Amino acid sequence: MTTRFTGIKLGPPIEVFALQKAFVDDSYENKVNLSIGAYRTSEGKPWVLPVVRKVEKSLAADDLQNHEYLPVLGLDAFSEAATSMLLGADSPVIVQGRAFGIQSLSGTGSLRVTAEFLNRVLQYDTFYYSKPSWENHRLVFTNGGFKHAREYTYWDKETRSIDIEGMLSDLRNAPENAVIILHACAHNPTGCDPTPEQWAKIADVIEEKRLFPLFDSAYQGFASGDLDKDAYAVRMFAERGIEFICTQSFAKNFGLYNERVGNIVFVLNDTKELVQAKSQLALIIRGMYSNPPNHGARIVATVLRNPILFEEWKEHIRTMSDRIKEMRIGLQHRLLKLGTPGVWDHIVQQIGLFSYTGLTERQVQHLRNHYHIYMLRSGRVNMCGLNESNLDYVAGAIHETITLLPETRDLHCKC
Repeated sequence: MTTRFTGIKLGPPIEVFALQKAFVDDSYENKVNLSIGAYRTSEGKPWVLPVVRKVEKSLAADDLQNHEYLPVLGLDAFSEAATSMLLGADSPVIVQGRAFGIQSLSGTGSLRVTAEFLNRVLQYDTFYYSKPSWENHRLVFTNGGFKHAREYTYWDKETRSIDIEGMLSDLRNAPENAVIILHACAHNPTGCDPTPEQWAKIADVIEEKRLFPLFDSAYQGFASGDLDKDAYAVRMFAERGIEFICTQSFAKNFGLYNERVGNIVFVLNDTKELVQAKSQLALIIRGMYSNPPNHGARIVATVLRNPILFEEWKEHIRTMSDRIKEMRIGLQHRLLKLGTPGVWDHIVQQIGLFSYTGLTERQVQHLRNHYHIYMLRSGRVNMCGLNESNLDYVAGAIHETITLLPETRDLHCKC
């Protein structure tokens, strides 16, 4: 029989999910998964936060709960609580009514809705993302209608830190109304964030050149263990009167990966435009997925609005953040003890879930083929894939791999 679908090209695999499948299919007893970005306990298991379990049980026992559709823009209680968490409860932009949030589908869905709004409604057609950045930023924005995708300098291979002057230079050369995607905290994949002084310089250029900042906030609280510290950049922009959008994900900090809990925060200078903006967002969402899911958003709203549960949750995010820091120290200590070639200070200087190890693609492949250690070909690793049971094994494998395949031109490039 003939088919209209003849000739479809095979799309390239999505690396992180292909690695996850390869790991699951691997029968090797000592295999290690450092690829997918999800929290793991010291036993290497997924963790359902105790406060999440508690709220789920209470919701299940509540006869008033049902499965009716949410409004197109989502659960108001959730969006209001999430927006307050991001900007601060006493934020002037909230008090003045210049900020609002709408529920969307975790970080990726929030970015996609935002991309379509910026492109179709505000007529912006150029976006900048950091080099390197989360690999999905480009795909989401090009699929969302943007015609021009450009990178701005971010990582300095020589100093193994942010190339702030290179970044500022690229932003100065960006056209007016270019959308600048900024990582609110725990930059993925480098784990290096601008200092407060550097953020001020970035804000200066964005104001001067009339660029549009879009913050991607996927790790608030999860990065440092401190909600306020992780929201520094976003709040500073709000205080300076800079209009922006911020997409929030609650996958990491609530462990609600498969519930797709996201929020889009708009900060405007004129409240007269608020109703019109919401109406256009409603049309975009109606034509995309109609309305968001209830369960995860209800959990987050319940926790954020209950002082006792809120404090319990903050203890959970400190637990997760502290474990990541411990694994950073543990890996660096072992590499130094082994005398592993290269400089490894960046392991403990970075923040958040990921470390940009500096391993070359050839070394990454060797680690997978010979030691069954799985990580992205860029050398990015999820620090939560490490635990006391496999730290020695992973450090030894890295040491032996670099010794065998030195590729000295890359040893000082922790990118």
